[in-house]
Amino acid sequence: MGLLVNGTWQDKWYDTKSQKGAFKREDAQLRNWITEDGSAGDTGVAGFKAEKGRYHLYVSLACPWAHRTLIFRQLKQLQDYISVSVVAPDMLGQGWEFDPENGGTADDLFESEYMHQIYTRNDANYTGRVTVPVLWDKTQNKIVSNESSEIIRMFNQAFNELTGNTLDFYPPQHREAIDKINEFVYHNINNGVYKCGFATTQEAYEHAFDALFKALDEIESILASNRYLIGDTITEADWRLFTTLVRFDSVYVGHFKCNLKRIEDYPNISNYLRELFQWENVAPTVDFYHIKRHYYASHTMINPTGVVPKGPFVDYMAAHNRDSI
Repeated sequence: MGLLVNGTWQDKWYDTKSQKGAFKREDAQLRNWITEDGSAGDTGVAGFKAEKGRYHLYVSLACPWAHRTLIFRQLKQLQDYISVSVVAPDMLGQGWEFDPENGGTADDLFESEYMHQIYTRNDANYTGRVTVPVLWDKTQNKIVSNESSEIIRMFNQAFNELTGNTLDFYPPQHREAIDKINEFVYHNINNGVYKCGFATTQEAYEHAFDALFKALDEIESILASNRYLIGDTITEADWRLFTTLVRFDSVYVGHFKCNLKRIEDYPNISNYLRELFQWENVAPTVDFYHIKRHYYASHTMINPTGVVPKGPFVDYMAAHNRDSI
């Protein structure tokens, strides 16, 4: 997380915090949509038609928001349609870096050194946060979107006619319920762990901590009778929750002080997490080296030594009993 101010990179962690020490995430600024015919989507402008090989995805394997897009790229069989570059796990003075010597890849399009150069290539006067994921249009040579929740919906639908993959993780009959649970999970769990970890006052931390574990208790209760968050239908809501759950015991418990319980202490959630982890082609999108290295080595205001813990060792390939629900 960092900012471009008047074209200069600023390594600032505190710009997104309120006066009371509570973490406040800023909204994504670049929000066009790929559509089947190139018409405009819910936001932004028209001109982004679904085409094979036209789009490139920039991600971090550590980032839960970027992880969503990698999962949908797998689930919707878009590997041959959308190319990918991966930043290295360390995010230091210049932000996300392309470093093949440190676990990332090169920038396959422009040979950039840093992710902020992708933003200024799109707009030389860009001022704002430099985040992943970023979806790039090779034809127009510009960013389509840097909003993960909208990128996964593009992947869910826009390429169906090209791929023949009609799996729908945002089906019309469940959209109201999906949107409702997404809001709850986002504010209290997805972003809730960050509210704990980046809080700079005891009051802000405890408020976020209590909301986080109250929400996890609610999810545990839902999964006592439901196989997935929306009954017996797996939806985008499950994958949006998954990327936080799979990081929880490895980094959020210790690094972000989310230590009332581990996910392993929730019988229903831990079984649910294993089922999602074992879903076809999902496990390869999870990289615990990147996850642990990024959080512990990059957040120097929280962990100034940069020491990365060896554990925990959780077997997410162990058997689960979700079939009985």
